[in-house]
Amino acid sequence: MSEARYAVHGNVAVITLDNPPVNGLGHALRKGIVEGMAKANADANVAAIVITGGGNAFSGGADIKEFNTPAASAEPHLRQVIDAVESSAKPVVAAIHKVAMGGGLELAFGCHYRVASPGAQLALPEVKLGILPGAGGTQRLPRAIDPHKALEMMVTGNPVLSEKAPAGIVDQMIDGDLVQGAIAFAQKLVAEKKPLRKLRDAAVKLPIDAATFFGMAREKVAKESRGFPAPLRIVDCVEAAATKPFDEGMKVERAHFEWLVSSTESKALRHAFFGERIVAKIPDVPDSTPTRAIRKAGVIGAGTMGGGIAMNFANAGIPVTVLETKQEALDKGLATILRNYTNTMKKGRLTQEQVDQRMALIKPTLDYKDLADADIVIEAVFEDMGVKQKVFEQLDAVMKPGAILASNTSTLDVDRIAAFTKRPQDVIGTHFFSPANVMRLLEVVRGKETSKEVLATTMKLAKTIKKVGVVSGVCDGFIGNRMMEHYIRQAMYLLDEGALPEQVDAALEKWGLAMGPFRVSDLAGLDVGWYIRKRRYAERPDFTYSKIGDRICEMGRFGQKTGAGFYKYDEQRKAHPDPEIRQLIEDYSREIGVTRRHISDEEIVERTIYPLVNEGANILADGTALRAVDIDMVYLTGYGFPLYRGGPMFYADAVGLKNVVAAIERFQKGYEGRSWQLSPLLGKLAAEGKTFN
Repeated sequence: MSEARYAVHGNVAVITLDNPPVNGLGHALRKGIVEGMAKANADANVAAIVITGGGNAFSGGADIKEFNTPAASAEPHLRQVIDAVESSAKPVVAAIHKVAMGGGLELAFGCHYRVASPGAQLALPEVKLGILPGAGGTQRLPRAIDPHKALEMMVTGNPVLSEKAPAGIVDQMIDGDLVQGAIAFAQKLVAEKKPLRKLRDAAVKLPIDAATFFGMAREKVAKESRGFPAPLRIVDCVEAAATKPFDEGMKVERAHFEWLVSSTESKALRHAFFGERIVAKIPDVPDSTPTRAIRKAGVIGAGTMGGGIAMNFANAGIPVTVLETKQEALDKGLATILRNYTNTMKKGRLTQEQVDQRMALIKPTLDYKDLADADIVIEAVFEDMGVKQKVFEQLDAVMKPGAILASNTSTLDVDRIAAFTKRPQDVIGTHFFSPANVMRLLEVVRGKETSKEVLATTMKLAKTIKKVGVVSGVCDGFIGNRMMEHYIRQAMYLLDEGALPEQVDAALEKWGLAMGPFRVSDLAGLDVGWYIRKRRYAERPDFTYSKIGDRICEMGRFGQKTGAGFYKYDEQRKAHPDPEIRQLIEDYSREIGVTRRHISDEEIVERTIYPLVNEGANILADGTALRAVDIDMVYLTGYGFPLYRGGPMFYADAVGLKNVVAAIERFQKGYEGRSWQLSPLLGKLAAEGKTFN
């Protein structure tokens, strides 16, 4: 069945793309466009053609339902569709509304003219999937607009609004009915005998000679796209557009596209793209599960975390009441929220009116009774079970029936917390990541008695407040922090053996992490980890730790907030290596009888990343995580893991599980080898030649 509707209005044929929700260019739709073009060109009564989109988009590009299926490359493929449009003997006008992205915008570039409604988003976002526009986008866009702006659009993948688009993309804005306006525009082209303007025939207009222009472009793009292979290849393609005939440039684009599609980095980015959709699916909680309305929210605690959580609700237009025990703490928290919003406004991302609207949604209180009508309340108090108990007992007493009681705990037992109430079915963990108003990850911790309705509601809420919700079972540290503990332990052992904080951080940041473990620890506060280790010493005497972190805390150095931790910090909070810490580390190595040695960057990466993989396998085995991709999405959205690595489990698959196991077995023979206990699941998958994903 064709998914392109065909109609004739006077002397103009209108081909309407009809493949909801975003008119993805699937095989049936591609075939329908070609058939519509042939029909229009064969009809003597048709003088011009308009291509538009039905519903809420012109076209969002490739049909993701066809990814990795034969239909994706079945003829007519998109390049053939665009050739059929561009070679039309009659003028073709693209009528764009709402969205024209990826292949959808490439299709519009194949049309002779383009009109658009205001507010339409135009983008070539392929770079975010580790690829590049593969249907002529790299060749036509720099012929249509300034090549500087063409490169910027493609190497960032960011959308531009139709009314603000660079000159050359949109020929006319249509304020009224788009299709009627496009028909009138097409009829005017015919009446005035305007030429069939083909972008393939245009020249790229460089402001300076090609060698200098593209040399500068490569230098800039290389600096800004560290680790991502597609941006530099986009530069190569645009250079081909500027220096070669169109058909030769298309061959260059195709070669780079095919190389990128098969690259590990691109596969990792596609894994992340689909992963964000997969983690929303919970096998035993069907889409039909009823959810509760969240019209009002409450937050316990106005500190850094509580204030950030409150901002999420206000940003989504949900009124939120913030409770503190003292007026001073409440005032300080609200002042911080206002300062955050004001800083965003200064950057041009909010207006004063929006700041005022959001602040008006945040109501401060010192009385639990003011939370009674909230549909959900999230506690964000000190990470201590005694403190949590008092909070949940009070919430149980005042909250209305059916309200969701959520804990922002990062490590504590959600089932124990639920037991402090008479409604454990309504209790759930919502572990936000700092800063909570910025970080995308929300670990949704499902207790043994959490109802499916509460879980479905919380996952829906995650989307509403623009978070990636990932379900975790109950265990110490859940998914992310349980794995992170092993990562930090190994990073500390590296200090015992011969490395320094700045070397470990530099090696891992070069590998792609946003921040190394010691800079992260200083940012989070060393006292947080110290508190957890003290609990571990009592609860898990089998767990061994380097004592360097404890020694630093005993000096009163808790990281950025005290001006010193593993590093010293200046007034701009820039980290500087500290000779005093180097001396402490070297003294500790002598104290425990370890001869310090040179440690390579490669060993640093393996010694810190493979513990994530190993514990991730244990988390899969015991059911704490539903799927390997869930673990990957936790690390990609909450821990600064490089997108182009795909997450720890995907990365292990790419390296080869046999290679990971061989490295772990090698580390078992070294310093603190007892900390390396190979996950049975990891060993089994490696032996069977299987992967996590």
